[in-house]
Amino acid sequence: MLEPDKLKAAGDAMKEGATKAAENSSALSMKVIDHAEENTRQAFAALRAAAKAGGVSELMKVQADYVRDQGTRSMAQVKEIGDMIASFGREAMSGLTGKKDG
Repeated sequence: MLEPDKLKAAGDAMKEGATKAAENSSALSMKVIDHAEENTRQAFAALRAAAKAGGVSELMKVQADYVRDQGTRSMAQVKEIGDMIASFGREAMSGLTGKKDG
């Protein structure tokens, strides 16, 4: 049977873990919103450039540049989200094991 001190410590650890999980979820959601906002801004910039294009070749260049840049941006965004999730996982495991990350 668990001693009252150990039971309280376990409850405190669970509460702290739940609080941290909610904070992490919020941070992740905000980052996804930031990415969506940046992607939208870039799409409108490309649309403006396309509307001002002086011909088919310039329009094709605008489109190719946008597609290339969006691919690069998407890869960076996926990496950033993956790094955040991995960090959250490490934090969660260190909280469960009592070991600090580092």
